[in-house]
Amino acid sequence: MAAPGSNMRSLDRAFDVLAVLQAAKQPIRLSELARSSGLHIATAQRIVNVLLDRGYAARTADGYTAGPAALAVAHAFMVSNPISVLSQTTLQQLAASTGYTASIYVRVENSRVLIGRVESENPLSYALPVGERLPLHLGGAGKVILAEMSPDDLREALPEGDTIKLASGTVITRAELLNQLEKIRAEGHAVSISERNYGIASVAAPVRAADGKVAAVIGVTGPADTLTDSQISRLITEVRRAATTLGARIPVTG
Repeated sequence: MAAPGSNMRSLDRAFDVLAVLQAAKQPIRLSELARSSGLHIATAQRIVNVLLDRGYAARTADGYTAGPAALAVAHAFMVSNPISVLSQTTLQQLAASTGYTASIYVRVENSRVLIGRVESENPLSYALPVGERLPLHLGGAGKVILAEMSPDDLREALPEGDTIKLASGTVITRAELLNQLEKIRAEGHAVSISERNYGIASVAAPVRAADGKVAAVIGVTGPADTLTDSQISRLITEVRRAATTLGARIPVTG
């Protein structure tokens, strides 16, 4: 019988392989899958074979992709998770009141995952499907999550290096980012312009459960070229109101 520690290592490795399949935007060869997951190619093959049998991986002519069972797990989350279920009405109201696309994210490790989205009457020029995993250091929603992290978690979550390049071409230093996070923490919201996508602005705020813990981040996104200071102020008010309304409905977890 395998030792518990061995079983846990195998489980960790399987999740590492799933993470690589999840991040890949196209079929991935076994050699690349092994390299990206830090595994020997024979170990990666054994894990992939199990995932194939269980439907969590699929084989194509060009390599491997995530399998349909992963989609079934995502569907189970969408229809059973309280935040996912409760946020839909709030997102619809927020999109209608602001004219911007409304979105909600949750933290997964050192990234954010889009779990709900309602387009406005003027959809964005790019597609961002539910389930997309995005970095934390670019965009208002990610920075709201970063602002709530402990110093140790923050150091681990931030990218390596002393500078960060934004979609606008602007380069900010690590110290400047940390100052931004202090401001976000103090003000209770974040505003970003052309950080992850050029010409796109976002306003985001934390959704806090009754115990004060951040359960999610809600925000609006739209074109930046027509925004005025008064419009930004109105968006902040609407987003924070939506965050408070949703947070009051979210049950506290243990």
